[in-house]
Amino acid sequence: MYYLLSLLAGILISVMVAFNGGLTEQYGVYSATVIIHIAGLLFITTMAIIKRERLFSGRQAWFLYLGGAIGVMTTAFNNLAFIRISVSSILALGLFGQSIMGLIIDQYGLLKMPRHTFKKRKILGLLLILCGIISMTNNFDLLAVTLSFFAGVIIVISRTLNAKLAECTSIRISTFYNYLIGLLVAIPVCLLFGRSEAFFAGIVISPKIYIYIGGIIGVCVVLLSNITVMKIPAFYLSLFMFLGQVFSGILIDMVLSQTFSPRNLTGGIFVAIGLCINLLLDRKK
Repeated sequence: MYYLLSLLAGILISVMVAFNGGLTEQYGVYSATVIIHIAGLLFITTMAIIKRERLFSGRQAWFLYLGGAIGVMTTAFNNLAFIRISVSSILALGLFGQSIMGLIIDQYGLLKMPRHTFKKRKILGLLLILCGIISMTNNFDLLAVTLSFFAGVIIVISRTLNAKLAECTSIRISTFYNYLIGLLVAIPVCLLFGRSEAFFAGIVISPKIYIYIGGIIGVCVVLLSNITVMKIPAFYLSLFMFLGQVFSGILIDMVLSQTFSPRNLTGGIFVAIGLCINLLLDRKK
């Protein structure tokens, strides 16, 4: 069940990216980031109020609240890499960063996560996953490659912190702080780097109302992550979310822009085969 939920989270990410892309075209990257966080914060606050959650009732370790702030860094890194390398390369390198960080967390139980030691019998599956990542990388720029890799690393850290906060409070309270802290970081970043964007020329509501849904879908992704992070290894969680994102992304591209990426499909198939091999080995054990 938890593997299916992580797959669903990956699918929702692809849908969210499509909506957020329209929002970015309307307002600009940094302004859109602020709007996304405002929409998500309003939605999760409404959910918490309906469930009668006490949002400010208790205090946890300060670093557990940093998930949202770190998440803004992911957006910034990917935006900087976008002008240098292809989207498929960003996606593949992000997966590589997630995989490495996931393996480290699983191996050593960092951030007080459950330990899942890596066994030598899983090397074949890991090599196939690496082949999938390599097949999706079609150009190289040292700065962009580094940024995309660390964006993947940061994603794992962010969702792990959110999940640990959810364990101490609830999945809704953790998601609330993810968007609240993220908004508090996104606003000064927007003021520093987004002054030339349309948002500062005057707020104009787009007739395409659906482009504002990205923040709400993002809340659903964070909620699903909060549920699944503590239940399955970080490495497998990254891979399942990646598969959901890649294959649904291929379908979305075919529907919206009538384009098809054989490179992404090949990479997704390699990752899927490697993942299945390792899952079967775990099941056999």
